[in-house]
Amino acid sequence: MKTDPICGMQVDEQTALSATRDDEVFFFCSESCREKFGSGAKGGKGDCGDDQAAASSGCGGRNGGHSHHASADVKPSAAAKYFCPMCEGVTSDKPGSCPKCGMVLERNPAWKAERKVIYTCPMHPQIEQDHPGNCPICGMTLELKAPAADAPEDDSELRDMTRRLWIGGLLALPVFVVAMLHVIPALGHLEWANRDWSRWGQFLLATPVVLWAGAPFFVRGWRSIVTWHLNMFTLIAIGVGAAYVYSVAAMLAPGLFPPSTDMGGKVGIYFEAAAVIIVLVLLGQVLELRARSRTGSAIKALLNLAPPTARLITEKGDEEVSLDRVKVGDRLRVVPGDKVPVDGVVLEGRSNVEESMITGEPLPVEKKAGDKVTGGTVNGTGSFVVRAERVGSDSMLGQIVAMVAEAQRSRAPIQGLADRVGGIFVPFVVGASVLTFIIWILVGPEPRLAHAIVNAVAVLIIACPCALGLATPMSIMVGVGRGAQEGVLVKSAESLERLEKVTTLVIDKTGTLTEGKPRLMDTLPADGFEAKELLLLAASLEQSSEHPLAAAIVRGAADQGISPTAVSDFRSVTAGGVAGKVGERSVLVGKTAFLRQEGVGGLEPLETIAAKLQEAGKTAMFVAVDGKPAGVIAVADPIKESTPEAIRELHELGLKIVMLTGDNRRTADAVAKTLGLDAVEAEVEPDGKVSKVKDLRSAGEHVAMAGDGINDAPALSEAEVGIAMGTGTDVAMQSAGITLVKGDLRGIGKAIRLSRATLGNIRQNLFFAFVYNLVGVPIAAGVLYPFTGTLLSPMIAGAAMSLSSVSVITNALRLRHARLTK
Repeated sequence: MKTDPICGMQVDEQTALSATRDDEVFFFCSESCREKFGSGAKGGKGDCGDDQAAASSGCGGRNGGHSHHASADVKPSAAAKYFCPMCEGVTSDKPGSCPKCGMVLERNPAWKAERKVIYTCPMHPQIEQDHPGNCPICGMTLELKAPAADAPEDDSELRDMTRRLWIGGLLALPVFVVAMLHVIPALGHLEWANRDWSRWGQFLLATPVVLWAGAPFFVRGWRSIVTWHLNMFTLIAIGVGAAYVYSVAAMLAPGLFPPSTDMGGKVGIYFEAAAVIIVLVLLGQVLELRARSRTGSAIKALLNLAPPTARLITEKGDEEVSLDRVKVGDRLRVVPGDKVPVDGVVLEGRSNVEESMITGEPLPVEKKAGDKVTGGTVNGTGSFVVRAERVGSDSMLGQIVAMVAEAQRSRAPIQGLADRVGGIFVPFVVGASVLTFIIWILVGPEPRLAHAIVNAVAVLIIACPCALGLATPMSIMVGVGRGAQEGVLVKSAESLERLEKVTTLVIDKTGTLTEGKPRLMDTLPADGFEAKELLLLAASLEQSSEHPLAAAIVRGAADQGISPTAVSDFRSVTAGGVAGKVGERSVLVGKTAFLRQEGVGGLEPLETIAAKLQEAGKTAMFVAVDGKPAGVIAVADPIKESTPEAIRELHELGLKIVMLTGDNRRTADAVAKTLGLDAVEAEVEPDGKVSKVKDLRSAGEHVAMAGDGINDAPALSEAEVGIAMGTGTDVAMQSAGITLVKGDLRGIGKAIRLSRATLGNIRQNLFFAFVYNLVGVPIAAGVLYPFTGTLLSPMIAGAAMSLSSVSVITNALRLRHARLTK
């Protein structure tokens, strides 16, 4: 008996199918197994021509399947992890043997592991559940912990809140206008505004705003009370609820209220306060949801960098498979122009790979056998075979995604400040209101109950969180608008808050300090050649090349008014250079090794020149004409014109500047020396940048990170403030809290001044709001009544509340004239 090498089944070598490979004979239970063994194998005896023998051996005769099998070509559903290729319906979640035929179960190529969906709170990451909902601690909407590239974007809550905002705003506007007419002296006393039909109209318009548009806030407020995690929604629910219930009672039972509550012969109502507060809170929720959806798109953009498929090398040839089928050890082919599917090692072939995703550098890197490649990077003109070493979440791209997601989840939103205040303020206000009610019931003048209700409600209304709620968002709103005028786009309010305290700026080189695009810097001819002649010959040859350095030479020639001429016999040598004929002259451009390989000697003087250029951070290319050294052409990524001034300004603002770059040490040191930076780290990968940011923060520094590349995204998210160049990648901009539209570093100085002005304004607003509450609540409770006989009616409480809001808004508007330049 022999063992089938495919399924492990014992077969009779006298009757079984067979195939020969490398002079060795293998035996099979069926034609299906022999086909799986490989088309290159040679068929032999036991072709099952004898049906009786086939039956006795378990082979299905000429049909090529077991005699009892319903089908020899079973196609299982994607839900089955393992299946029997011969028996219909036999599947399993674990490896094993078929209970019908004993054949070893095969792994289903169509099977995909079900991704466990977890929702978490961005403010309280310990909260996790397998379905959408709200955080039981702070009331925020839960978000996906690990979004997938193919996951549909759920914007149902954003659409719902937007709908509530528009409808609520349209209904609240006439209520607000009518209620505020009495505070405009020029209009005089409008009696119709206080008539019954006007009051009932305000009731009918405000009711859907409060009970429908504001329903989510009452639900969250109630949950916060039940769980005793008091937050801003507690304040909103109590304040709006008190104003609305008081106003409804005033409409339905005005006789319960004392004369002090009269306004024009009728009890005062506060529907406009309840409706406007709901609309303002809805506006804040919509803005927050939009910001969070943009944050999630950063991770999706990263996930989409990986190609959806890979070319798997099998015994039958290349097979295109989905990326999730690639396993460690698989051999994959990468053809010109393709993205590298996974992290691995080059086994054969060579090419130039554009690794700006990882290093941030625009120049391709030569890859040959033994070199490592990273998934998501882009292959150049060559082809190579790579062995998969890290796949899925273990890959460099997977780790970048995880780092960005983790850093983004670790951030608390600006609402955290209001929640912390609410945790102290809410019990105080509720306690003050209850205490007011009790005191007036026990020792107050008649009618005691009416006075107790009115004063308790006055406490709740005057302590309504409108001013407290506006203190931060109004300053942020004006500050963000002021920044936009100066080309500083603020994505999150917290970034603006944290920027004020920054002490260290970690900065990327390519595209941030420099232009991010190679440019022709020097044309140095050898004896017997002119600079223009040298540039003409090199540009003529390089116009046929796809290399970024070639494009820089061609652009540089065009800038000098040199038009390339026709080239013949052009050829490109991967990682070496280019060759061809320009007119009657044979021209070579590339590395010294390439020129020597082509028979060019006497390059030592040019190598001396090139060494000095390289010390200045430039890339040198050698040119030979008709077999003789003709000169050196230098290309570099030049420092932006605005960078030196920006660095000086940031130093004056007290910041320490550290450069982190994936570029080589020589180039990094040259740039750092030119600009006078405080520290520099070269040849740093994305995880290295994250580690450096963490180290700085651990040392007590408040760190901001400025960058423009995909490789900067994790560090931008890890830093307390991420600043992206508007000229950079979408992923960098989505991972950062602040974007400089023009990619001009001077914008960082503007952003810091804006942050300091805005935070100062917020502190002033909070001071106004707190002083107002500290003074207003005791007066509303009736503390002056024993001395002056003064009672503060809810009408006056509402006016005081409005005045506090006006003071906050007026102060915030001063930011429109804040000076952001030196």
